[in-house]
Order: sequence, then C-alpha cells, then structure tokens
Amino acid sequence: MTSPARTLPDDGPNTPQDEANLDLLDAQTRDDALVAASQWRLIWYKFRKHRLAMIGLTVTGFIYFVALFAEILAPTTPTAFNPKLSFAPPQAIALFDEGSFRPHVHPYTSEVDMETFKRVFVPDEEKVVPLGFWVKGEPYELWGLIPMDRHLFGPVDPKEPFYLIGADRLGRDMLSRTIYGARISMSIGLVGVIFSLVIGLVLGGLSGYFGGWTDRVIQRTIEFIRSVPTIPLWLGLAAAMPQDWPPLRVYFVILIILSLIGWTEMARVVRGRFLSLRHEDFVLAARLDGASEMRVILRHMMPSITSHVIAAVTLAIPTMILAETALSFLGLGLQPPIVSWGVLLKDAQNLLAITQAPWLFIPGICVVVAVLALNFLGDGLRDAADPYS
Repeated sequence: MTSPARTLPDDGPNTPQDEANLDLLDAQTRDDALVAASQWRLIWYKFRKHRLAMIGLTVTGFIYFVALFAEILAPTTPTAFNPKLSFAPPQAIALFDEGSFRPHVHPYTSEVDMETFKRVFVPDEEKVVPLGFWVKGEPYELWGLIPMDRHLFGPVDPKEPFYLIGADRLGRDMLSRTIYGARISMSIGLVGVIFSLVIGLVLGGLSGYFGGWTDRVIQRTIEFIRSVPTIPLWLGLAAAMPQDWPPLRVYFVILIILSLIGWTEMARVVRGRFLSLRHEDFVLAARLDGASEMRVILRHMMPSITSHVIAAVTLAIPTMILAETALSFLGLGLQPPIVSWGVLLKDAQNLLAITQAPWLFIPGICVVVAVLALNFLGDGLRDAADPYS
C-alpha cells in the first residue's frame, strides 16, 4: 500500500528548509515509484539518463527511417545517370528568386580548361531549376511492391539534373546513391547480427548450461575460429563465390559469411551469463519442481539475460557494418549494381577522387556516424542492463 501524499503547510513563502523538505519528498516519491517498477521500466529510466545513448538512439532511428523509405527520400533512382555531368560538384540551393520564396538551383554548363584540360562546371545564372516537395520524378517501386513516381524533394522538372552533394564518375546523384546505400549497409548489419544471435544463443547456451565436454568442444571451436586471420578467411570465402551469381544471392551469401565469423563473441557473452545463472536459487527451484531442461532454459534463464543480449546485439551491429564496408571496398563483398556504402567508397580509392571529387567520401562519413551512434546506443544499453548497479 502506498503512503498518502504529503505536502508542506502553505503559510507563506518557502524557506530554504521548506525547499530542502520538498526535494526530500520528491526524491522519496521517485524512489517509491522505482521500487514498484518493473525491470524494463528501470532499464528505460537509467537508459534515458545516458545522454550519448539517447543521441545514438535518435541518430540510429533516423538512419533506419531513411533506409526504410529510401525510394521516397532520394531525389532520383541510384541508376539514373548523365555522363555529361561526370564529377559535377554540389549545387547550392537558393531560397529566394526576385524577392519571393522559391527554392531553386542553377544548372551547370561545362567547359574545358585549355591549359589543364580539366572539365570545369560553371553555374548558369541565367537559368533557374525550381525545386519542390512531393514532386514527380523517376518511377520506382516502394519496397519492390508499390509503383510510385513521387519523391519527397527534388526538381519540379524531372529532366533537370539535381546534385545536392555532387555526382560520381558516371554523372549519378551521390545523395540518392548514399540514401539507397544506407538500406543495404544497415540491413546487412542488422540481419547478419540476427543470424549470429541465433547461433550464439544456441551454442553459447549449451556451453554454459551443460558444461563438461559440450563446453570444451564449443569453446575450442570458438578459439579456432577467432585464431584464423579474418582477411585471408574473407578472401577464401569470397573467392569461392561464382562470378555469375545474381546480386541478391551474393547479398545473402555475404550475410552468411559475416554471421559464421561473428557469432563467437555472442556465444561467449551468453555462455558467461548462463554460467552465472545455472546455480541461482530460482534455477535450482525450477529443477527441483520437475521442470524440463528446455523449460528451465527458455522460461527461466533466457528472460534473465534478455537485456544483456540486446546490448550485445547493438554493439555487434557496427562490427558487421564495418566488415561489409571493408569487404566491398576491397572488391571481395558486394558488387555493382548493388549500392552500399562500401561499394560507393570503392569509387573513392583513387587520386582523382581526392583531388577533384572529395564528395565521393561522403558515404565514409555516413559509416562513421552510423557506427558511432550504434556504439553510443550499445554502451547505454549495456550500462542500463543492470539497473541496480
């Protein structure tokens, strides 16, 4: 039964002692609420006090939102190109035209510098390309199911080129390709971790719960996998893939490769938690009550490690994203026409990109931001997973 609310007598202005008593009452009320709160409520209460974790949650949610609605948010499709505007620089958006609010850009005219033989793009101040919201553009299928041709933001005339962050060597819009690349890079990390989670939960749970020869076999297997250098292992697995495979099959094979390499850390985490839980009183009571081994694991032990598993999963996603980026950058992972951040960075590994088109490195900035956000989120979840600490 909760105690009745207590208030201070209203007999004039509050004194410093009255303010101190109010703070004590608020703190006691908050403590009473926390005592009666569930474990998930305690985790959320502690997590939201972690500022970097909240920032990471916001940024991660925004990136996944962009990846989910990439077709709508991208000004054009990732394959639309204009070879006349190869390596075109970013276009500056002007908000006013002749005193009225009218977002627009100026189209480029290309010239060749006769001294350096370098193509130079000059904005044509005489022409205006109006911009708008929910405009018609290149047709697409939302999530591969719904035919649409509307884009959130872009030129009113879909035939006019629009390069907010520049173009690549084929005159393709880097903003659209970066937005589409978020879907592949972020999903490959999430789905790859789900596969790793299943393998890690099963093998790590068996290792920690039964112990004995089961634990020894699984732990030696983990040590063997972790002792193999990752780059030669990637080289061998990538070389085993036939070159004529369709992009979708290559995508799933890369997922399986990353999962087969990345499950060991998850298994170690689950094993450690099971080792500490299998001698707890509630587990022993369940055994004495006649519960089966499967019921003890699924009904009593798994819920106790859920928060720790979620934190471990969040920290494992950046590793998957970096692994896919590295594989694609080295030419061992995803290949065009698949668009991922690693595939886009492959175009930025030459001197021309550094000197003439530095905007080709923008997908790398996206990788850094996504990995940092996920690490902040994982750190906050890891700290909040034990709300009584």
